[in-house]
Amino acid sequence: MNNQRDDNYSHILKYTSLFGGVQGLVILIGLVRNKAMAWLLGAGGMGFNALLTSMQKFASQCTNLGISFGAVPRLSALYDRQQEQQLQYNIQVIRLWSLIAAGLGIAFCVVVSPLMNRFTFTWGNHTLHYAVLALAVAMTAITSGEMAILKATRRLAMVAKTQIYTVLLTLVSSVPLYYFLGHSGVLPAIVLIAFLTMLVTICYSYKCYPFRFTFRRSMLREGREMIRLGLAFVLAAAIGSATEVAIRAFLNIEGSLDDVGLYNAAYMITITYAGMVFSAMEADYFPRLSGVANDIEATNSTVNKQIEVSLLLLSPMLVALIATLPILIPLLFTSEFTPIVQMAQVAVLAMYFKVLTLPVAYITLARRLSMSYLLLESSYFVVLMVAIVVGFRLWGIWGTGLAIVVAHVSENIFVTGYATWKYHYSISKQVVRYSLVQLFFGVAAYAVTLLTEGFTYWITEAALTVVSTAYSIHILRQKTHLWERLKQRFRI
Repeated sequence: MNNQRDDNYSHILKYTSLFGGVQGLVILIGLVRNKAMAWLLGAGGMGFNALLTSMQKFASQCTNLGISFGAVPRLSALYDRQQEQQLQYNIQVIRLWSLIAAGLGIAFCVVVSPLMNRFTFTWGNHTLHYAVLALAVAMTAITSGEMAILKATRRLAMVAKTQIYTVLLTLVSSVPLYYFLGHSGVLPAIVLIAFLTMLVTICYSYKCYPFRFTFRRSMLREGREMIRLGLAFVLAAAIGSATEVAIRAFLNIEGSLDDVGLYNAAYMITITYAGMVFSAMEADYFPRLSGVANDIEATNSTVNKQIEVSLLLLSPMLVALIATLPILIPLLFTSEFTPIVQMAQVAVLAMYFKVLTLPVAYITLARRLSMSYLLLESSYFVVLMVAIVVGFRLWGIWGTGLAIVVAHVSENIFVTGYATWKYHYSISKQVVRYSLVQLFFGVAAYAVTLLTEGFTYWITEAALTVVSTAYSIHILRQKTHLWERLKQRFRI
């Protein structure tokens, strides 16, 4: 029993580290691009980019028909049963509906562009900018369909290569546009990035499953069933994207494009940093949880172990991030972004609650209760929007960081409470103990930023980082063979 328990923890640690490593490389290259953008465009240019990209994401979520979610279960089942003929047919269905989604995306952008111009800007006419985004939205729809094919047929190595090559091409292609065109290069860069992403993805996908276009009326019927499955998830994603657009529009109108750029930079450095750990959940944890979704005891065990490992891996990084943000932000961006240091430091605390919430939220996804998922996601975005408005008006950009924490605490209460009531989820004593200890280190690290400076600041923050790391290693050493493997490898 102990060996099985150890193997479970080792499996989680292995795949969290594997997918986190790929995501870490992607984030690192992305940070180089953001540094170039900050240097060439400033906070205002980054704010303009944030408005356009959030609108692109919103349009994509509204019109992608849930293909990226609804297609995967069916293709996976056919692939596992080795039903090659049916698999090829359903791949054609997905590609047909991806083209339909691309057409809807173009129409959506053209129709709503005048409205979005009035909603997000108080100066100039940016209707054409939003209309041109239709090209990026259409290409994203095609990319989503091909990516669903790769994931469903277990081409995870290709998925990882696609991510890495895309971010490299994005860096090489977008920076010259920012350099030569300035703010005018933002929109061409967004369209070019979407094109390169689509190109890399279809190269891999077509290599596995060559493009063959045939149309049958039955394809429309098959597609409707696929879309019905993903509809609630599309709505939830669309609500999330709409909230992002609304937040950035509010900051632009209430403040300025500089405020949008500052908020976006701080949000990115805190949320995407933790994404290195969270990236493993979709690829490894979600399939494992889906396999035991109707077994209460197995579900509780799977969820709690995932929380434990994710929390223990992430917490020392969060303490270190809080401590080093005064150095990282000017380094990763420019000195113009120094005002976001305090906002980013408080926002980091939200990640402690996200790591407690996300594995529990996947229970609803694993059970395919889409409306429950939609309700929980919507409640989070409502709280986030209200908290951002109140926080910014009372405390400026720092208040938006506090708002992110409030929203994540509220989400944890909603999701955990619902899972306890609906699915009989029970949080383990170990999760409670580890989370309290690591949250204490995180809060202490943030308190140090408010109370000390200079030599005392760095010594205290370093000590907290070391203690948090030592605590995590001590627990992981008890639960896995990690320590023994390291000693064998390095002949300790």
